[in-house]
Amino acid sequence: MITQPHHMPERLALLSNSAADPFLTEGLLRGDEVHSGIDLAKVVEPLPEDDARWSVEPIRSLVDDAMFAFDEERTRADAWLAPRLHATLRLMRQEAADRRLWNHLALAVAPDYVVWRHLAEPSRGVAAARFQGPADRQCFSRLWWAAELFRDGPDYQPVEVACGNQDLIHTVLRKDLIDHRPTAQALVRLLKNGKVTTGREINGLSVAINAAGATVIYDAFAPDGSRDPACLRDWIEEAQTAPPVSRHVLPDGPDEDPVPEESVTALTDYFTELFETAPVRGRNKED
Repeated sequence: MITQPHHMPERLALLSNSAADPFLTEGLLRGDEVHSGIDLAKVVEPLPEDDARWSVEPIRSLVDDAMFAFDEERTRADAWLAPRLHATLRLMRQEAADRRLWNHLALAVAPDYVVWRHLAEPSRGVAAARFQGPADRQCFSRLWWAAELFRDGPDYQPVEVACGNQDLIHTVLRKDLIDHRPTAQALVRLLKNGKVTTGREINGLSVAINAAGATVIYDAFAPDGSRDPACLRDWIEEAQTAPPVSRHVLPDGPDEDPVPEESVTALTDYFTELFETAPVRGRNKED
């Protein structure tokens, strides 16, 4: 298994897809060898030096701790790392949508973590999309966006539940409807109460939710309430002096209002009814 690059950058930067391509070698994807980091540092676009958010050390420390703590069951690292990555790398959504940032994090800062987490079989290698891919596939962006979409205001506990189920992340994170906060919290509640558990059930429910969304306007049926953008801006500004996140208790996210409970309850009940007739492969109609 590879180690981190010999030359470790001190700050995050932007790495374009074309600049990243030469470093996505067969040796890296097989987990056999990693670049030194020196040549990669020559092709990045620097970020502002006066912003403490771009410091590499807090993120590098997190992935090191994740690899140590979850080496026996690596998929469990997602639920632990997602909220802590989000609370450490405090971004506006516009910033998080820039794939160049995630390219640099995966290739320059923590390629060893990407291989550690996603190399299931050495003969097959790691999919290149885990280093340089869409938001629902790239190793780190998928965790950051899962935390952003499933957090309930400052509470990251729903993120742990969501990221503890790989099928939910793979299936639902790609759906536009998950940007509706009551929908995200209703899905988490269905997982917690055991109504939906398997990958087939999640797939079937997501199909039913999308189909129903063509005729049911979820914002009207389960309103989200107002969100003060100043809360997010203040939280991001506090990154300049924030201490490292705790490894033992969940951090706090932006001090936004939680999702209205009545909206979550309404959608949970509605999705439960949808699930009873959802097209779940292998489920007996009599069940």
